[in-house]
Amino acid sequence: MLLAKLLPMVVAAGVVSAAPAGADFENLGREVLGPRDGWAAGTTGGSAATRDHVYFVDSRSELVAALAGNESKIIYVRGTIEGNADDNDRPLSCADYADPGYSLQAYLTQYDPATWGRVEPSGPLEDARARSQANQARRVVVPVSSNTTIVGLGDDATLHGLTLRASNVDNVIIRNLRFEDAYDCFPQWDPLDGDTGNWNSEYDNLVLAGATHVWVDRSEFSDGGNTTQPTYFGRKYEVHDGLLDVVNGADLVTLSYNHFHDHDKSLLIGNTDRPTYDVGKLRVTLHHNLFENLGSRAPRVRYGQLHVYNNLYVIPGEYEYSWGVGVESKIYAENNFFQTRQDPSLIAKWWKGTVLHATGTLVNGRPVDVVAAHNAAFDPDLGTDVGWTPTLVPRLDRTIDVPRQVRAKAGVGRNW
Repeated sequence: MLLAKLLPMVVAAGVVSAAPAGADFENLGREVLGPRDGWAAGTTGGSAATRDHVYFVDSRSELVAALAGNESKIIYVRGTIEGNADDNDRPLSCADYADPGYSLQAYLTQYDPATWGRVEPSGPLEDARARSQANQARRVVVPVSSNTTIVGLGDDATLHGLTLRASNVDNVIIRNLRFEDAYDCFPQWDPLDGDTGNWNSEYDNLVLAGATHVWVDRSEFSDGGNTTQPTYFGRKYEVHDGLLDVVNGADLVTLSYNHFHDHDKSLLIGNTDRPTYDVGKLRVTLHHNLFENLGSRAPRVRYGQLHVYNNLYVIPGEYEYSWGVGVESKIYAENNFFQTRQDPSLIAKWWKGTVLHATGTLVNGRPVDVVAAHNAAFDPDLGTDVGWTPTLVPRLDRTIDVPRQVRAKAGVGRNW
């Protein structure tokens, strides 16, 4: 099979020209992040790719092949790529991954809390579930290499049921891609999670694990409408984890003009309270993103220096929180706009952190002191001195202008 469909083009003055339909989007492959645009400023991705390392892909096999190697490369995604597919791009179902020793009905019978108790599942059946999950992971988790730009063509480029994982790589750009429904066929029951237990799953849509210099722009993250699941042991059978994780010492990341929507735990920065590889890292900028109909984690932060500015939060119903103030986190929030019926005290939540800088916040058009609202409702109090001031800011919009700016530009196929 050919590595990818490489269409004729010429590269002149750093711009792809003589390209097929959708040329406006193809030109994005040569763009780099500006010198002041957040913590990932100056990221170049695969912009220096030579002609023979520019690929057009529309299947899982082509995407995997194009991503191999650390040479500069530009990958254009066309249409929908299904992650649950074999090497010949034939669709796979959950049954195709299931270990012979596993069935959901047997799992539910074995680990029913009424008989099993509040003890973590163990034994041959749990081992078979883990093997089944590993079978799926080998299909749906696709590694991203260094010096790579991935761009969606048009407004329908979609990665479905797939996890892109940038692990210990450098210099990556992802733009104009729709990430949908990275679902786990084999969630695990954890009777010790919360007061009554919970179902926990694997797979985020995008994982930056130890990756550095990463720019994610004009992309969309959601469950893709896969929201109806049964209830077992009194808890929803949760087949989704997060939308985007920045973990394991990842650093120098800018997330701009993205749309995160219709999910529970959406964006995680730092996944452990233990001060190991994260101290001094996890520096992330979030600006002009649309966070819509989420339950929590927009984002939850540990350790990192996070600049959160000019984002729009649309919260139509009940939710837990937006900004999770975790261990040694240093969140600097400016000029964010919230549309919500919830109390402003719920914008921030204490997760063992001590400080939060939040200025210029508007809630339904009215100024709100987020820290004061939190401190009036909850203990312990948060301080406001995070010990740093962002300097990598190309433009800080007035908060009142944020809804218009973000709705016009955030997400795939929007105005550039």
